[in-house]
Amino acid sequence: MADKVRHIELGLTDQQVLDMYWYMVLARTVDERMWLLNRAGKIPFVISCQGQEGAQAGAGFALDPSKDYIAPYYRDLCLVLIYGHTAKSELLSAFGKPEDPNSGGRQMPGHFGDRKRRIITGSSPVGTQIPHAVGAALAAKMRGEDFVAYVSFGEGTSNQGDFHEAANFAGIHKLPVIFFCENNRYAISVPESKQLACKNVADRAAGYGFEGVVVDGMDPLEVYRVMKAAVEKARNGGGPTLVEAKTYRLVPHSSDDDDRSYRTREEVEEAKRGDSIVRLKQYLLDVGLLTEEKDAALRKKALDEVNEATAYAEKAPHADPATLTHYVYAEEAVHHGR
Repeated sequence: MADKVRHIELGLTDQQVLDMYWYMVLARTVDERMWLLNRAGKIPFVISCQGQEGAQAGAGFALDPSKDYIAPYYRDLCLVLIYGHTAKSELLSAFGKPEDPNSGGRQMPGHFGDRKRRIITGSSPVGTQIPHAVGAALAAKMRGEDFVAYVSFGEGTSNQGDFHEAANFAGIHKLPVIFFCENNRYAISVPESKQLACKNVADRAAGYGFEGVVVDGMDPLEVYRVMKAAVEKARNGGGPTLVEAKTYRLVPHSSDDDDRSYRTREEVEEAKRGDSIVRLKQYLLDVGLLTEEKDAALRKKALDEVNEATAYAEKAPHADPATLTHYVYAEEAVHHGR
């Protein structure tokens, strides 16, 4: 089948591939707004997804949000939007407002969580979500339930003990879990050549008895193809897969980082030319599903949604100071003043 209909060959409808692009654009628009708010002194912190949206979109569309559990890491804005979060929910989080569905404004931005949407709550120490996802996969196997657990992390986190212990356990028990490494090349500031003794993070899977796959994380359709196979294998009792999506972080590690100290501007500009949003837009133009006019309208829709969300989140009431110790001490003590 001709390359121009790749998404059809992969089992995606025209609408699904357009939706994939929409979530990528929306995530980028939310992310860019958070940087502006941070630089204006209105929100304290940004941990960015820019450059990694394509990997997240490809992965998200291969999962079933109605039954599969995800344990995302702090850059997975596009993924949680696919799973039902909105620009408003993430801006409420950025402003630390109690309406935030992730944590009621109690955690930093990027600490995603939503029980009703099967988003397992994250934590600041990197990698702690990986054993949690494996635990969910163990529950699926013990209960005979038809769901897959998915966990994402950066290549820096793959050096943590949490990853290795979780991978070992998942491999032994052939659990329905997908380890998804979004390798953006620098962790915080260290190039991957100084992080890994092996060539790829995916090479580590063999030591735990399951498959490791490397994929171009800037190509959402290729990520979808690899992830779809991994999901089907997990559902059918084939055990885990470690998918390494090679991406590139287009902005500093966080709003507190100066990436000029460890990479050149020329390198970043070159990476921007291969941005997954640019690549998917060109594909959609080539197959006739998008025009420049439709793209402009889509981007205006995303901007309007983010503008409305920003206004709402900024004006939303702050938490009552009397609730400060809720979820810290026993609820009985909180409610009865003891």
